Amino acid sequence: MNLEQILSDLIRINTVNPPGNEIAAALYLQDLFNQAGVPGEIVETERGRGNFIARTGSGSKSLLFLSHLDVVPVGDGWDFDPFGGEIREGMVLGRGALDCKGLVAAEAYAFLKLVREKVPLNGTLIFAATADEERGGSLGVKHLLEHVPEKLRADFAVNEGGEEPLDLNGQTVFFIQTGEKGTAWSRLTAEGVSCHGSVPSLGENAVIKMVRALHSLAAYQPQVTLIPEVKYMMQELATLVGLDLTVDENNLDALLEHFTNKSFVETLRAMTRMTISPNVVQGGSKINVVPDICTADIDIRILPGQDRENVLSELRRQIGEEISIDLSNYHAPTFSSSQTEHYRAIVEATREVAGKEVLCLPGIFTGATDSRFLREAGIPSYGIGHMAEGFDREIWTTVHGKNERIDVASLHFKASFFEKLALNYLRS
Repeated sequence: MNLEQILSDLIRINTVNPPGNEIAAALYLQDLFNQAGVPGEIVETERGRGNFIARTGSGSKSLLFLSHLDVVPVGDGWDFDPFGGEIREGMVLGRGALDCKGLVAAEAYAFLKLVREKVPLNGTLIFAATADEERGGSLGVKHLLEHVPEKLRADFAVNEGGEEPLDLNGQTVFFIQTGEKGTAWSRLTAEGVSCHGSVPSLGENAVIKMVRALHSLAAYQPQVTLIPEVKYMMQELATLVGLDLTVDENNLDALLEHFTNKSFVETLRAMTRMTISPNVVQGGSKINVVPDICTADIDIRILPGQDRENVLSELRRQIGEEISIDLSNYHAPTFSSSQTEHYRAIVEATREVAGKEVLCLPGIFTGATDSRFLREAGIPSYGIGHMAEGFDREIWTTVHGKNERIDVASLHFKASFFEKLALNYLRS
């Protein structure tokens, strides 16, 4: 059983969502697990939308390896076949290599290695590769927890969602996702009075009203909020760059100026405040008609401790009372404590596999994963983005982009981490 070949096989199964067709990948996994004597099952939530679940071991403890089978569309401009699964020059190439079929393959490989080696486990190891994560999870983890929650019930879960490792002043730093920002997607609507475009003063232009509101949002300066895990992370980062200061809300942005990687800096910035981004604007239907309506769809992400009321209050403070707000898609932030044996088990396994003293720091994911459903169901969930030493940071930019790929060394690093975590937690 070859780990990179498992990933290659999964990449060649086109599970772009929509439409998903995860059943094809689920059937592949079922056959793979059957060969190892593990009778996994497929839960098909809709025709073609398959979730694969398997378990091994028994006892009072339980650990869930979670991943998803669907991928995002590919677009143009690739330098290789995005569904070719080619293995070349130490890389596995194709859509899903990083998000998230690489994780599927690593978790499956670690699970089956323990089975093949007949490692006695004092607990249950659960493997779940699910559908529909890229479109909200309603046909995957959300459905499973609503209809067959016992299939995913575990002491804790490990999933995607951690930032990639960072080398900082000679220290390797691994980030472990302990929570996710919530979404508060909103639609703003400005109303006016239409008239002929040749005499615009006879009307009331809804687009101009919206432009004023968006200009105000563009100038929005959100309040810095440091939840304990993020404050701890920032303090450790400050120490690593040689700053003798106690990090707080007032000096955080000054700390961020000491890092040069823009992506890293802006990710840290987004971990510490509500973000508001107007991303879709629609107004007017004809060039010679003053528009009487204009809408703007706003992507808003909130931190643990913030809620609907915070969102509405901040929007009203920026745009006033004239424009209506429809908070159409709200999902509360979720969080799992770092002060648990589960988090400590992840840290210990990371250090053992890295083979040297590494620093593990908790963080908040600025996007969303299926972990939010687990946390809401009372299952602590943590995200990793583990990669091998010396990995090319450029490949991390290919997630949801073109030329997605993963180095074989990082793929094996992930698998070794999952194996070590299961051994440490389920044999103790």
